[in-house]
Amino acid sequence: MNTAKEALESISLAIIGSGGAGAMTAGGILLEAAGKSGWHGMMNRSVGPQIRGGEAAALLRFANHPVACMSETYDLLIAIDWKNANRFAAEMPLKSDGLIIADPSAGDVPVEVSGSGATIVEIPIKDLADSIPGGRENMIATGIAAGFIGLSVDHLMAVIAASLASKGEKAITASRACVELGMEYATKQKRTFTISHPRKLESGRWLITGNEAIGLGAIRGGVRFAAAYPITPATEVLEWLAPSLAEVGGALLQAEDELASINMAIGASYGGLPSITATSGPGLSLMLESLGLATAAEVPLVVVDVMRVGPSTGIATKSEQSDLNIAVYGMHGDAPHVVVAPLTVADCLYTAQWAVHLAEAMQVPVVVLSDQSLGQARVLMEKPANLAFFAKRKVWDDAGEQPYMRYAITADGVSPMALPGTAGGQYTADGLTHSPRGTPSTRSVDQESQMQKRHDKVANFEYGSHWGLIEGDGDTVILTWGSITGPAREAIRALAAEGINVKLVAMRLILPFPLDDLMASLEGAKRILVVEQNHTGQFFRHVKSHTDLPGEVRQFHRPGPHLIGAAEISRHIRDWVKS
Repeated sequence: MNTAKEALESISLAIIGSGGAGAMTAGGILLEAAGKSGWHGMMNRSVGPQIRGGEAAALLRFANHPVACMSETYDLLIAIDWKNANRFAAEMPLKSDGLIIADPSAGDVPVEVSGSGATIVEIPIKDLADSIPGGRENMIATGIAAGFIGLSVDHLMAVIAASLASKGEKAITASRACVELGMEYATKQKRTFTISHPRKLESGRWLITGNEAIGLGAIRGGVRFAAAYPITPATEVLEWLAPSLAEVGGALLQAEDELASINMAIGASYGGLPSITATSGPGLSLMLESLGLATAAEVPLVVVDVMRVGPSTGIATKSEQSDLNIAVYGMHGDAPHVVVAPLTVADCLYTAQWAVHLAEAMQVPVVVLSDQSLGQARVLMEKPANLAFFAKRKVWDDAGEQPYMRYAITADGVSPMALPGTAGGQYTADGLTHSPRGTPSTRSVDQESQMQKRHDKVANFEYGSHWGLIEGDGDTVILTWGSITGPAREAIRALAAEGINVKLVAMRLILPFPLDDLMASLEGAKRILVVEQNHTGQFFRHVKSHTDLPGEVRQFHRPGPHLIGAAEISRHIRDWVKS
């Protein structure tokens, strides 16, 4: 076995076990301890749809620089047990010179794992845990991982002591003994994976998931009411908002289903409170009729869709970018609305706050398209700056002109909205075609004028530079959106080291389509690779429906759950440029 001490810019490892074995707990402890050591890092998870007893894997990556995606190959795999490991082995391929840590009492290493050529090291994880009163196998695994990657026991114990404080001193003492024993066995292997030139610990480092960041962005944007119906992988948005809204004087109400939750949010917004709900693809399908109501009645609303593998129930715990079509085109009739997509976990905060601003400023529903790989990923990130935009609704009061014209045609298409109880501000707010006063109407002039009004306010709004992200330079471009931004960024860095300059254009604003801004960003492009995580190339088709892209255009897309990685994108570009 290679016993060299490897200095790496990035280390990737996986801890696997059956549901309830504690793999996720171990991963979370390691990630937080890495932050205390001054490292950057990211953790995602691969779990089955079962409530208990299924497969579970904590996927971790540590680096000396910010990371926005997981690695495509892993240096180290630690198996608490092998139950159901064959279900997700393809998602964590090992490097040929990697290590597999296996308990001999757990049985043979599955062929799906051993076929990588990685070195198998046997450590009796269960026996070690049993040798310590109150010992747990996942704490042994935590120590083994820490020993191989060089995390200090003090940083680990600071995290463990905080997380186990409610369980008492005995549990903390047993965990420390397990961690130290696991580290001792790792040290015996005389091989470590070490972060090269780790950065000094910056103040203000955050440890946050994309779902939590969306919740925080919503509150910073002014949201004070949320309606909730749980659905994987969006539930954590609502779980985080429940106590957090209460702290700022807001409230979350759990509804009986998705239809009730969106209608509650529309009602709260009609009453004057910026409002939000969160769901995934199946829930979004149920919400479409009410999204049409919010469009017609011009009620501000934010709907977060944390996408998962579809169609139908699909794979609830895995990631895919396949709800773009329904978010953009799903409503009946012509229904002008806004669709935005966060680009990274950190960007979930920014995009959610912007979405609230857009909804309130234009009195329009905004759909936020996140996905499982962003929403449930936990990252170490620098503390973000407070953003300038904050929800501001154009409100009518009784000093305005009488009679009150709720849907008056205005220069920017946005009409002042009277809050319930405002003297003289009564109006009808429903989904029927209406006159400027709000009175239901069957006249073609009202249908045409109100349709144009709703179109103009969305089409003519000043979105500014927030529409997308442009990085790098060159006549080869990666055009993408959402969660593929992370691996695309990493691919561009790798290609630059080879002397291949590539520009990244990642769209945050999906609808209305930012045609002029996009075309300006693509000026001079000779090659454009459009990358996305779905089966039919929905993003490419959406772009093509608005414009012909310059230069030679190729697509790279595939469905989930196996995520597109940086090395794959790099290969496509490298082969193309050198062909």
